[in-house]
Amino acid sequence: MAENGQSDGGNLLSTSGESQAPDKRVAARQLIKRYYFQLTEGCGDPNCKNEHCASSKKVQPLSPNQAAAQALDLFARKGRLCVGTSKNELPSTFFPEITSAGSSAMSDQQLLKQELWVPPTLNVASYSANDKSGISKLTKLTETSFKQIIDNCNEFGIYSKLVHTLGHVFANPEFLGQSFIRQGNSCTSTVGHGQLSKEQLRSMEVDLDKDKDSQEAVAEIRLQDIGQEVSVDICSVRRSFEAFSSIQSQNYESALVHALILLCETIELDMKFGRQKAEVNLLNVFVIVFELPWLGTGDYFESVLPTLCRACALLPLTQQATLVRFWATHSVPNLRNLVQTLQQLISFRVLSGDFGRDYAVNDDNTITACVKVMRILYCVNIFSCTTRSKSTDASNDSMETDDPSKDSFDVFSFGIDPTPRLGPKQNKTRKNDPLMAELVVNVLDCRKPPVAFTDFYNEPLSDVVEMDRDFAYFAAASEAPPSASNNAIKISFMNFPFILTPAAKALGLYYDNRIRMYSERRQSIFNSVMNGQPSNPYLKLKIRRDHVIDDALIGLEMVAMENPSDLKKQLVVEFEGEQGIDEGGLSKEFFQLVIDQVFNPDYAMFAFNSDTRNFWFNPTSFESDAQFTLIGIMLGLAIYNTIILDIHFPMVVYRKLLGRKGTFEDLQELDPTLWKGLTELLEYPDSDIEETLMQTFSISYKDVFGVVYNHDLKENGASCNVNLENRREFVELYADYLLNECVGRQFAAFRRGFAMVTDESPLSTLFRPEEVEQLVCGSHIFDFEELQNATEYDGGFTAQSETIKYFWSVVHELSVEDKRRLLQFTTGSDRVPVGGLGRLKLIIARNGADSDRLPMAHTCYNVLLLPEYDNKEKLKERLMKAIDYSKGFGML
Repeated sequence: MAENGQSDGGNLLSTSGESQAPDKRVAARQLIKRYYFQLTEGCGDPNCKNEHCASSKKVQPLSPNQAAAQALDLFARKGRLCVGTSKNELPSTFFPEITSAGSSAMSDQQLLKQELWVPPTLNVASYSANDKSGISKLTKLTETSFKQIIDNCNEFGIYSKLVHTLGHVFANPEFLGQSFIRQGNSCTSTVGHGQLSKEQLRSMEVDLDKDKDSQEAVAEIRLQDIGQEVSVDICSVRRSFEAFSSIQSQNYESALVHALILLCETIELDMKFGRQKAEVNLLNVFVIVFELPWLGTGDYFESVLPTLCRACALLPLTQQATLVRFWATHSVPNLRNLVQTLQQLISFRVLSGDFGRDYAVNDDNTITACVKVMRILYCVNIFSCTTRSKSTDASNDSMETDDPSKDSFDVFSFGIDPTPRLGPKQNKTRKNDPLMAELVVNVLDCRKPPVAFTDFYNEPLSDVVEMDRDFAYFAAASEAPPSASNNAIKISFMNFPFILTPAAKALGLYYDNRIRMYSERRQSIFNSVMNGQPSNPYLKLKIRRDHVIDDALIGLEMVAMENPSDLKKQLVVEFEGEQGIDEGGLSKEFFQLVIDQVFNPDYAMFAFNSDTRNFWFNPTSFESDAQFTLIGIMLGLAIYNTIILDIHFPMVVYRKLLGRKGTFEDLQELDPTLWKGLTELLEYPDSDIEETLMQTFSISYKDVFGVVYNHDLKENGASCNVNLENRREFVELYADYLLNECVGRQFAAFRRGFAMVTDESPLSTLFRPEEVEQLVCGSHIFDFEELQNATEYDGGFTAQSETIKYFWSVVHELSVEDKRRLLQFTTGSDRVPVGGLGRLKLIIARNGADSDRLPMAHTCYNVLLLPEYDNKEKLKERLMKAIDYSKGFGML
């Protein structure tokens, strides 16, 4: 007995080793009752000083739920108990974990097997050594036990058991990793990992996919292929979380949030300091937590999700890959929600943060961790729509190579090594994403992802990130040795290009190109000073307007033969007989002149499709390989010098430039009519294909001159009819011939020229084919409202000047074609830069008072010189006349 009429509650359970377990349970039950009524009614002593007694006036008013929870806590901590506490009876189900001897027929061993709960701090050391099973800790959850807890809480309206279960299991990585474990099914009992080949497993998947009820069996078969590191029954987890819908969130949310925060912080610290236990299955933990349906709301979003991402981002690469495989099999329908939730968190952190030169967005651990987790989801997006086996659909995995057996040459026509040059730094730094390399997947193989790639762009982040600094981190990470610590190198978002918009990545590529230009310039000056070589810091081309192609071909051929590295210098164009310094405007005009002539039908280098308005390589062109190499070099130089071209290629060209062969899917954009016919052939339902279509493996086509050519798709193709069994082969061979084989010579030369400029560039690691097209051709959206908002004024003009108001009123009334011509007049190009017209820095400067002079433009600097016309009609007439007369540098 303690002083002041108070006792130590723990002593009431101190019994001899000969005491029986039922007696202990009765004593424990009675003790908890006394704690409960002490908290709610008090001991009756007005002078009581026990802070856990209602009579002391130190206990705040408690709900029955709260009082029950505190009573259990006091019992576990052996809290002080007043002697005069009331002993009113409680319902027998109020604390169902502890049963009396007379109300339970279960043995101690049976009780131990039940998944019962007691406070995690309960000290059972006071129990006898012979029997410590009177009260059992719950160390894992199953769907049945979890739902039973919820049902009990709903039945009596007291949620203390659920609260303590969440705090006990969801705060402990080991306990949570052992919860909701898959118990196996008919598939795993009959199919062993080494018993069936992958082809047999895929065949079974196809059959099982036909039955909607067999989706779980398909998932299990796939798990045989990827391993069993994740042992969670994902469907059981989802059903268990759905059971929360029967409870109001205020009854458990706070406990669950705090438990999850503690869980994630524990994992983060353990992984940072290498203290993680081998028996803790972290993959199970992350699979379970990411299934929570409330991660995007309330405290889960603000507190749980950031800590969850910081912990998940520390997973080793192999475990990230395992997580990708599991989610790609089980969680694709939930992928979009996860992506949107993470995007919201990244945007929230970016918009609420105060970032500058001293504290960049790269320094925010939560943002960088979210981006790393987003990479896992990005790989799930790719992995779920690509085959894991290279033997499946080999055409999709095949690389675009220069095959001498298919080409009529095996050396570059300029007389240099045809293999793209990869400098020593290039081989070491330009690596693919490590997670994709671990998974053996490539974004180029993903045609129809579950979530559009554009949904992974985060515009607020792309606008805030300082690309000059980010590129410095990117270069530092690329040049760091493999043994370097990741903590010593700051994260670069260029290593996570999926999160950046094309405009942001284009700026990063611009810094890479400029640094290489300056490097070549310094090297040229160094050689001039130290070795007496002529100083040639630029790639200079002297062009005659009436011999543009010839002069460009000769000039670039000489550079490629003598010193190919000069192609990495800044391009400077000089038109013979014209005065002008090339600050960008002359280069733009030069490129446009070359493109206009190369794609002229008289040259017959490319065939034009009137339906798609696209150009394709002419397989029967008489032009030399050097001509096609020139076009490849021009395309590379345009990207390298940030010049937008008016080129209309189908997307398959950019896919092939990035290393993939064209396939049947690409035929839809190149020739929609042919693609539709071949699709109907594949979908033909009857078996009389041979009699109805009378098609063999021999095809015919016309060139640009109307000459008909015949070609056998395989040996003796003219005598092999197309039928139900071989129609897929026919379609694939047909597409392969049109997209790869028949233009192999022309495209090989074109690609070599392109690689001569871009071989050391991070182009292929930063951009997808659709984004490369934007780099080359610009955006297709002509939003002149964006241009107006981004325009600056000089020489006395402001946005409120009457002449400026007249100007924009006239511009918005122009047709799309006239708007293109206006862009051509003011900037030297009619193309919209990547990111839209808002990225175009147009300056309108006052050029004197009202007069009859025409407007003028400095295309090198995007400056429009505009007299202060006194009315709208005169401004429009003078402006349109200036646009009509603007062809050629001398006419500006």
